[in-house]
Amino acid sequence: MNATSQQRYDALVKISQDNFKAFLYDCDGTLADNMPMHVETYIRVAAEQGVAIDGAIIDEFAGLPIVNVVEKINERYQSTFDPIAFKDAKYKVFIEEYMEKTQPIDYVVNHLKNHAGQVRIGVVSGSSRIVVERTMQILGIDHLVEVMVCAGETPHGKPYPDPFLKAAELLGVAPEHCLVFEDGKAGCDAADAAGMRWVRIDKL
Repeated sequence: MNATSQQRYDALVKISQDNFKAFLYDCDGTLADNMPMHVETYIRVAAEQGVAIDGAIIDEFAGLPIVNVVEKINERYQSTFDPIAFKDAKYKVFIEEYMEKTQPIDYVVNHLKNHAGQVRIGVVSGSSRIVVERTMQILGIDHLVEVMVCAGETPHGKPYPDPFLKAAELLGVAPEHCLVFEDGKAGCDAADAAGMRWVRIDKL
């Protein structure tokens, strides 16, 4: 790790020293340095259907399931994208052209690696299970993740508490003993609603 990454890692360690029994990590933009690639795929799929979008809207709604992000795009751009069809097209482009280029956010990945076995480890993501599982493999941490909760696996996604509560239940850990690591407002709001403390990765 470079000096900045080391400082951020040290900050994460300090923040997470309380009596936590589980760490719940978001995937995209938290463990995986892949948000620019996700933004590019949204822009490409929209452009193929004749709509030019500003990638900032993707960052704005980071953490929401893709279908909900598409609904936000439709609201803002008065577009008529079918959220399911858009999601499928986006995943196809991302998996075929981008996913294997995924790099780690090293200080967060190292935090997970160095705490596995000391606390329970879960990943809670608004992406599909197939994408999250492959991303964990690329990052070399799939064997350390005990539980994954992905898009469509709870009645509501982030910013609702459902995904985090399901992860806590699967791990057998009370919500108040979980610490969430997130890069998006939706994820932080979901953690709040679940009664969990959280760390905003992109603010470190």
